[in-house]
Amino acid sequence: MYKAAYFKSDGTEGQSRDLPEWLFDGVVHEHALYLAVKAYLANQRQGTASAKTRGEVEGGNRKPWRQKGTGRARQGSIRAPHWEGGGVVFPPVPRDWREKLPKKVKSLARRSAFNARAEENRVLLIDPLVFDVPKTARLRDYLRTIQTQGKVLLLTDGYKKEVYLSARNLPEVRVLPFGDEAPFDILWANTVVIERTALERAGIDSPQEPTEPNGSGGAAHA
Repeated sequence: MYKAAYFKSDGTEGQSRDLPEWLFDGVVHEHALYLAVKAYLANQRQGTASAKTRGEVEGGNRKPWRQKGTGRARQGSIRAPHWEGGGVVFPPVPRDWREKLPKKVKSLARRSAFNARAEENRVLLIDPLVFDVPKTARLRDYLRTIQTQGKVLLLTDGYKKEVYLSARNLPEVRVLPFGDEAPFDILWANTVVIERTALERAGIDSPQEPTEPNGSGGAAHA
């Protein structure tokens, strides 16, 4: 069973706590992580790139000069690809780059990402953050107090607008409600900070996640 350092709301360190086995089961399925990250990045693509072929470019309906007798190379249209302003030979066209993953694979990838960070002792538990107003300096100082390193993913117990707004000007801090994070978000962060109440609530609502799919073919290690 993995353990995580625990910090109180004032930044003082308490006794380390066990991480729940329904999420931190020790399995890191590398192929599931690869599929999840690849799908996440593909789904960020807009797919709006577009260009016109020679048949779509306006103009060029007749030959620019006669076929023979001018001493110049023969040309059929000023909208041919080798002309300035002509069409593109193999133009990009709008397309949907979205990829879908089975629920079990997404769940396995999420657990694998959490386990990968827990193996490296990069998961911290904290008491719920209570901000009356957005305050970037307060959040920054709190993260420094609990000694987070590098990029930080802060998972809150539900949506907390003031905490989210406090992190807007911190480029290496990302705030999400627990359960909305993607495996990419977890792997992006060097430190994952979770409000303990978020884990407790999630454990009550869904005490067991889907099991590993059969025949996935990916490398896994405990």
